[in-house]
Amino acid sequence: MAKVFKKTSGNGGLTLYLGKRDYVDNISDVEKVDGVVKLDTANFGDRKVFVQLACAFRYGSDDLDVMGLCFRKDIWIHHVQIYPESHKPTLSAMHDTLLKKAGDNSYPFTFEIPNNLPCSVSLQPAPDDKGKSCGVDFEVKTYLANEKNNPDEKIEKKDTARLVIRKIQYAPSQVGAGPKAELCKSFMMSDKPVHVEASMDKDLYFHGEEIPIKIKINNESNKTVKKIKMTVDQTTDIVLYSADKYTKSVLTKEFGETVEPNGTYENTLSITPLLSENKEKRGLSLDGRLKDEDTNLASTTMLRQGIEKEVLGILVSYKIKINLMIAGGGLLGGLTASDVTVELPLMLMHPKPEE
Repeated sequence: MAKVFKKTSGNGGLTLYLGKRDYVDNISDVEKVDGVVKLDTANFGDRKVFVQLACAFRYGSDDLDVMGLCFRKDIWIHHVQIYPESHKPTLSAMHDTLLKKAGDNSYPFTFEIPNNLPCSVSLQPAPDDKGKSCGVDFEVKTYLANEKNNPDEKIEKKDTARLVIRKIQYAPSQVGAGPKAELCKSFMMSDKPVHVEASMDKDLYFHGEEIPIKIKINNESNKTVKKIKMTVDQTTDIVLYSADKYTKSVLTKEFGETVEPNGTYENTLSITPLLSENKEKRGLSLDGRLKDEDTNLASTTMLRQGIEKEVLGILVSYKIKINLMIAGGGLLGGLTASDVTVELPLMLMHPKPEE
């Protein structure tokens, strides 16, 4: 094992161990969260030790909580008691490794993440925003308490150790056929139309991969296509907290390709949407961020059949708009200018790492 993640409580009595921070959602099932807690029971008294895994939606910064408003909503939460022993999971290879690392007086735990929960997504904060960003996150927490889940019992921060983890999806091994869109548009003061067809070789591309788009234009009109503009839009649908749905452009690129009246055009134009060119855009959806770790544009949300959207928190999708900028000719000039636009759906994801 390359790395073990651990966090010790302020009182020194609890040390949480995890073998990894990323857990893969394979649509049909999600990898189990196997971990270990090492105990120093000297100052526990009659208190018990619990571990919880929570999936929460955060929609405000921590410093606003002092106003008595809750800006964190638990989507799903599960607790187990590990001391005195109650929860006894079947030991995995990960448990064996962590138990050796932690040493004596260590207790294993396992959580199964339901496959109807959202993946980790964070919304990009503005440069001067402080605290945790909005979004969906998962957190493993071990704590000392008299009861498992008593809302009236105050749990001291020093009696708690926590680690944020991520639930992620990788691209399926089989990609589908590429989408295709076509449009025929007529114009005022022109007898004949412009035909445009756009297509892609496949329906899914990896983050950072160049996306080639085949463009065919048959300009039967008396107008000139003066350039081609491509836009990639990210749509974020916040289905849990409010019916918020908004679209932000993550790429705009213009190509100075002209098509004269009665002319034809056929070419492949490439684009690559990247987070590095969108660092200042507040509210852009990113793949869930771990502390001090850079990330990328959020991956497309893959939905399992029959799933209830409301538990998903945040849904992310993309589309590419291909816009032909048409110059108006004749005496009316700009009054007869118009655009021709076709749209292609796009899926952006990470490839599954080799074992």
